[in-house]
Amino acid sequence: MLKHPLPTPYFIGTQEITAATKLLKQGPLSDYVGAPGAYFLGGKHVRSLEAAFAKTFKVKYAVSFNSATTALHGAIVALSIGPGDEVIVPPYTMSATPMAVLMNGAVPIFADIDPHTFCLDPKSVERNITKRTKAILVVNLFGQTADFGKLLPLAKKYKLNIIEDNAQAPGALWRGRPAGTIGDIGVFSFNVHKTIQAGEGGVLVTNNKRYALRAQLCRNHGENLAAEHPEAGPLVGSNYRMTELTAVLCEAQLSRLDFLTRKRRALAAYLTKRLRGIPGLSVPPVPKDNYHVYYVYPLLIDEQTLGISRDTLADAMTAEGFPMSKGYLQPLYLLPLFQKRQAFNATHFPFDYQGMKQNYAKGICPVTERLYEQKLTWTMLCQHPRTKKDVDLFVTALHKVLAHKGELR
Repeated sequence: MLKHPLPTPYFIGTQEITAATKLLKQGPLSDYVGAPGAYFLGGKHVRSLEAAFAKTFKVKYAVSFNSATTALHGAIVALSIGPGDEVIVPPYTMSATPMAVLMNGAVPIFADIDPHTFCLDPKSVERNITKRTKAILVVNLFGQTADFGKLLPLAKKYKLNIIEDNAQAPGALWRGRPAGTIGDIGVFSFNVHKTIQAGEGGVLVTNNKRYALRAQLCRNHGENLAAEHPEAGPLVGSNYRMTELTAVLCEAQLSRLDFLTRKRRALAAYLTKRLRGIPGLSVPPVPKDNYHVYYVYPLLIDEQTLGISRDTLADAMTAEGFPMSKGYLQPLYLLPLFQKRQAFNATHFPFDYQGMKQNYAKGICPVTERLYEQKLTWTMLCQHPRTKKDVDLFVTALHKVLAHKGELR
């Protein structure tokens, strides 16, 4: 048992502190104006971050937001998705993913996930496509991409857009292409748990000029610029603007992305090696097309072979000082919002709009439910500045727990 819990990973360094201090001394903290003019697109640090992001990820446009959640809503607005439309989403993700769809009056439809990548299963996606489907919102979960080898042809076949929620996979690759740039729009996150962190913040990337413009209008009270941009079509904007302070922190962190990614991958490779040969505990295989960056390190549990339940293992490891999860998040369709079909006060809009029907019953995504209830656990051990010594201590604790599983049962 650890005498002291592992410290929460924190990797703000001299570069970030210097940039933030300089800005705090000189200002301004934000440089937006929600009206036509030179400052509609923000200040110099926001624009500098956007240029750096576009260059790093080899895209034409990067649009900053005050969170990845608002950037996801910006993606829905950019694609002109609204009432009467459906967007296919995974149920095993943070609630922000489907909420972005609901915020614009469209309806999330949940498809099941692959049991090894934990990302959308293309077969389940296709079964859920209807004449109302407008987009597939793919979540690159835990640090790797979904099966774009099948999802891209599927989107082309049915004339659908793809949005990538890439909050957990900056630096990941699919066939050498950066995650977040494979679909029509990608979204990145900078909140305190992410690889690039600035407390909060997000960026939307795209190669489509119209999508970028609509995202920019959505971000900053774009209804005020309707006369200047009639080609963008009607929309309702909000204040989704990033501060200059967040921008300088994000740009400094972005310059360290390769270093942070290499550290995660090295620790994950070492942990994989140390876990070999433990019956009932398996490391999910990484598809050959994927370059995994390990936002978290997932493990699959065979409770019968392991000799104890996933939940008992997680509790025991947590007691040893190494927190492990009990699944991930509850399948989102089981939230009261979806079970009651009530998102806006006591109405059933948009669920019952124009005769729309959805199935949110327990059992619609059996792979997700099985992973949540008993099969999946994960650890955030493989993060800088943690070391191989921390991994060794984790594995020692795991062997200790399994050696005493008879007492734990």
